[in-house]
Amino acid sequence: MIDIHCHILPGIDDGAQSMEDTIKMARAAVDEGIHTIIATPHHKNSKYDNPKELIIPKVEEVNQALTSEGIDLKILPGQEVRLYGEVIEGIENNEILSLNHTQYVFVEFPSNHVPRYAETLLFDLQLKEITPIIVHPERNQEIIERPEVLYNLVKKGALTQVTASSVSGHFGKKIRNFSFQLIEANLTHFIASDAHNVGSRGFKMAETMDIIQSKYGIDLVYFFQENAELLVQGNHVYQDTPEPIKKKKFLGIF
Repeated sequence: MIDIHCHILPGIDDGAQSMEDTIKMARAAVDEGIHTIIATPHHKNSKYDNPKELIIPKVEEVNQALTSEGIDLKILPGQEVRLYGEVIEGIENNEILSLNHTQYVFVEFPSNHVPRYAETLLFDLQLKEITPIIVHPERNQEIIERPEVLYNLVKKGALTQVTASSVSGHFGKKIRNFSFQLIEANLTHFIASDAHNVGSRGFKMAETMDIIQSKYGIDLVYFFQENAELLVQGNHVYQDTPEPIKKKKFLGIF
């Protein structure tokens, strides 16, 4: 498996705090059947700035450490960019790092809302032949309450990535059920770990793929796994026609 979202680089955000932590995460990833990870440290959120020039040597350092430890895992460069008004300038100034130097860029929204300028900015990225991937939309409060917001963005070309731990129930039943709704409405294109450590925020990839296979069949597992491979190669990923999520009535009340 390929994990396209992981905070495995040591000492630069709220993921691995040391190389020892990184090694532990790497061993846990291999145990789950993961052979490649895109390291995606936070950038431009309220606490962390990790520009491209900082991330590239960190990835090289970790790969050397993994080789020394005999761990069969490859780390590729990436970044989790909190959406901000000057994203285009950040790309032009070589500060923003795409996923493994491809046309795909991670975009993170604040946890409680979707910025008003998001639709315009995501469209502007696509005009520059950059494909935005919205990370963990299933945990965004506005999207949970108004899923049509996400449907509109996906319909206009954005992709999304749901977190494995959301599907496995780590973030609670509500987010788990909403994750299933996103999958069923063709509103997500990738499953990734967003792992931060080996304890409270682990990988859960193997468990989640088992859940998806049990609930939807092996073809959907292949869909997500192949999309991760296509992304790493910089190729076009598979997309099914998105559908709006209908709010289910509960005792006749929306």
